[in-house]
Amino acid sequence: MLAGISGTGKTRFVRKQAEAAAAGRANYCHVAVRPDWHEPSDLLGYVSRIGADGARYVVTDVLRFMVRAWADIAESADADGHIALQTTGVPFWLCLDEMNLAPVEQYFADFLSVLETRQWEGRDYTCDPLLKPDILRQLDAVGRQTLRDDLGLAADAHTFLWEAFTTQGIGIPPNLMVAGTVNMDETTHGFSRKVIDRAFTFDFGVFFPNDYDRFFTPATTFRTLTYAELTQVSREDLQTVTADPDGSRSIAFLKTVNALLKNTPFELAYRALNELLLAVVCFHPESDVALQAVWDDFLMAKVLPRIEGDSDKLGTDADGKALPERLALLLEMAFSAINGAGKSRPDWFNVSLTGEANMMTECRSVPKLRQMQQRLDAQGFTAFWP
Repeated sequence: MLAGISGTGKTRFVRKQAEAAAAGRANYCHVAVRPDWHEPSDLLGYVSRIGADGARYVVTDVLRFMVRAWADIAESADADGHIALQTTGVPFWLCLDEMNLAPVEQYFADFLSVLETRQWEGRDYTCDPLLKPDILRQLDAVGRQTLRDDLGLAADAHTFLWEAFTTQGIGIPPNLMVAGTVNMDETTHGFSRKVIDRAFTFDFGVFFPNDYDRFFTPATTFRTLTYAELTQVSREDLQTVTADPDGSRSIAFLKTVNALLKNTPFELAYRALNELLLAVVCFHPESDVALQAVWDDFLMAKVLPRIEGDSDKLGTDADGKALPERLALLLEMAFSAINGAGKSRPDWFNVSLTGEANMMTECRSVPKLRQMQQRLDAQGFTAFWP
């Protein structure tokens, strides 16, 4: 999720990511979320029985885009419908613009549930179906052919993919990247912890701040992102990470944070630890400063968005400090390498346009927690969202 005030470039960011990955390719889909969306058919389509021709499947742009992503990365399928993938693939970016104009937990429910079933084992990728094969069996021969045509699979080259879908259903393609832009105001809905736990949240004003002085000659650009090919971290995956070759330091760090969150609604589970270790593998830090930069960004994207409430919910310790303040103090000690380096750390998400080899930035999570504490002191309530 890309959070921030209107006009900071959240939607443009998604479009530019798609262009950077594959200029000129149809790997970007923009969908404006409507306030009246309340169930998954608004995204994935539905079977209509209206008319004399019998049952027909009403296809949406999102479903067509997902099938296009599958067609781009699928190489073949066996007799059981298991799809073999190409060794390289292009990320397909789906942008849900103003995604919280409608309740995300309702229209995105099927996607959130199936998201947990994605699994990589070497080059083998599996995922439960979003569109089950039983639904396709409700259609007669003409209805199935019409659906195949509507999905863009009419060509003979796509026969193996269509047959795989009729056998196994249509799951989430491995190269699909879903980004939702978020503005928090009186016209929008909040997020449940179920949504936040399954998403990475980027406060756009912190990760990609606007610089008016660089409007005509920008000094930085975003790093190009792609899809992951790892869902569960093993010790072997961490062996080449210089700063944390067995993951023990990251595990100890998250245990310390979680001890502070104990007995609160914000306590972390195994999913959070796995995703922290995935980030360590992804960024491959080679120093203490780089490792703590990974921790810093993980807290900003996965932990702090969970924290919200009034003074009763956030509690105080014997010294009268509420949770945001206590967490900020803990992190100031945990990020000793960052503090010792002049409060500067690697920026994993931006690159220089002026020849600078390694982009550096300041700690992100501690200032955010201080800001949240100030709102709590001033208003009696605080949240991550700008």
